[in-house]
Amino acid sequence: MSKETAVYTHGHHESVLRSHRWRTAANSAAYLIGELRPGMAVLDVGCGPGTITADLAELVAPGQVTAVDAAEDVLHQARGTATDRGLDNIRFAVADVHALDFPDDCFDVVHAHQVLQHVGDPVRALREMRRVCRPGGVVAARDSDYGAFTWFPELPVLDTWLGLYRRVARANGGEPDAGRRLLSWARAAGFTDITASAAAWCFATPGERAWWSGLWADRTTASVYAKLAVDGGHTTPEELAATAEGWREWGEKDDAWFMVPHGEVICRA
Repeated sequence: MSKETAVYTHGHHESVLRSHRWRTAANSAAYLIGELRPGMAVLDVGCGPGTITADLAELVAPGQVTAVDAAEDVLHQARGTATDRGLDNIRFAVADVHALDFPDDCFDVVHAHQVLQHVGDPVRALREMRRVCRPGGVVAARDSDYGAFTWFPELPVLDTWLGLYRRVARANGGEPDAGRRLLSWARAAGFTDITASAAAWCFATPGERAWWSGLWADRTTASVYAKLAVDGGHTTPEELAATAEGWREWGEKDDAWFMVPHGEVICRA
C-alpha cells in the first residue's frame, strides 16, 4: 500500500501547537457538527494535540472516537487533552492516512482537519478514508487555502512570507492551496455525493492579532518550517528574521485584519 512521501512542513514546535490547541469543533469543524449523533464511531485523522478530537468525543458519546496521527509525540499531548477533560471514549494510534490499519466499513464518520494539504497523495488518502467508512457514513475534510489568505495593511514582507511558505510546502510534497482542491480530490477519490462549502477564520481584535502574528513570527524563526526553508535553499536565517519582525510589526497595527479561508467537503460513502 502507498506510504507517506511528504514532509510535514510545520513540525510540532510550541508555536505550531499553540495554534493547534486553539482549534475546537465550533471554530474548525462547524460544517460537520450537524452530521454527528450519540453512539457514532468516529475516526479523527491527524488529530494533533486533540482539542477537536475531544469535542467530537463529547458530541458522539457514548460512541467511540479513534484519534490517529503520524507523530507519536503529539499523540501524547492528545491523550493529556482527553484526560484533562475526563473523556474515556477516545483511543489513540499512530497511523499513515495513505494506509490506515483498520478494517473496511468500520466508522460512521471519518474526519480530517488541515491534513490533506500536508500529504503526498491526497486522493489516495481520501480513498483510504472512504474504505474505512461504513456505507451511508460521512467522510469530512477541511483545509485552508494559503493562496487565498488576505490581510490588511498590505505589508510587502507578508507577501514575501506567503510566497516562501508556498514554495517550501510544495518542495516538501504538500499542497498549501488545498482548500480549493478538496472537491476535485474527492471526485477523483470516487465520491459522487459531495457537499462542498467554505468558511474562514478572522483575526481582527488586539488579542487575536497579537496571538496570530506572534505564533507566525515564532514559527518563522524557530520551527521545523524555518529549518526546512533554510536547508532547502529557499531563504536565509537573516531573511527569516526580517520576516518575523514584519509579522510583529503587522500585529501591532490598530487596523490589522487577517482572514484564513478554508475549503470543506462532506462526502457520503
